[in-house]
Amino acid sequence: MIYAGRVDGESLAAAALLAALGRAAGILSELRHPFVRGRPFSYVVPPAGVRTGAAFMLPDGREVTFAVLVAASGNGFRVEGGVTVEDEALVELPARHVPEVRGALALLDEYAAEVGERAGALLDNLLDEIV
Repeated sequence: MIYAGRVDGESLAAAALLAALGRAAGILSELRHPFVRGRPFSYVVPPAGVRTGAAFMLPDGREVTFAVLVAASGNGFRVEGGVTVEDEALVELPARHVPEVRGALALLDEYAAEVGERAGALLDNLLDEIV
């Protein structure tokens, strides 16, 4: 192992960003429903963003996506979150621009928790509409 004597602020911010993305991915990848198949996902959104979440396939073939996004944007960060069925937004948390990394990471944590909390009820409602 190599230990650095000092770590610069940008490296600390990058480490904090990775930790926050890991927390968000963890929250959303643990979403489960007894009657709906789901899979976690994470991918890079060019030029400098990451989207993470979980997608569920309803029995009628529609896909429900629970996701959050953080991306470098201008002189700060853009954070988004929401739930969609195909291209229709069921929950759309406001896209917010945050100038500093700590604020963006706190908002990412908040959005991941809010999206995750709604999963069970939303999936139940969508299943009720089918039957």
